[in-house]
Order: sequence, then C-alpha cells, then structure tokens
Amino acid sequence: MGLTDQYNFELLGNQAEQLVFDELERQLAAFEGELCRCNDCVADMAAMALNMVKPLYRYSLLGTLYAAQAMTDEAYAASIREAVSEAIEKIHQNPSHD
Repeated sequence: MGLTDQYNFELLGNQAEQLVFDELERQLAAFEGELCRCNDCVADMAAMALNMVKPLYRYSLLGTLYAAQAMTDEAYAASIREAVSEAIEKIHQNPSHD
C-alpha cells in the first residue's frame, strides 16, 4: 500500500504557486505582443520561477498562517519578482518550441 493510499494529501499545497502565477501575469502584461504566450512557454516560465523561490507548503491551519506571514515579507516578494523576471527572459531566449 502506497503512502498516498494511506494519507490524505489533498490539502497539501505550495502557496508560492499562487504568488508566482500572480506575478507572472503582472509581468507578462508589460510585454504585450513581445513574448510567446503559448501554454508550453507560460508553464515553463512558471515552473522555472517556482524552482528558484523558497516553497511555502501548507497543510494545516498553522501552515496556512505561516505561509500568509511569509507572503507579507518584502524580501520574499522581491525574490518572487526576480525569479519571475529571470524565468521570462530565459524562456523568451530559449522557448521549448520552434
């Protein structure tokens, strides 16, 4: 029997995902028509940015409170902005398609 068969992981999530998605949307708006916005490129941008930032996993109420507190930290917000910016540039220079 596997771990996912024994335990409920449905509430486990990375709060950094939503922060990266929001920042990616904001930054992409500034590049109107200059970048490929196909599903593969945007997903690659999000994945790359998420790999560069500290994850904010949460499961319980305590974890949710911890993630909410970390989201208000300016240094963390700056790391998300920088990671998204780097990911956009990298994928723009090296798209995963022709």
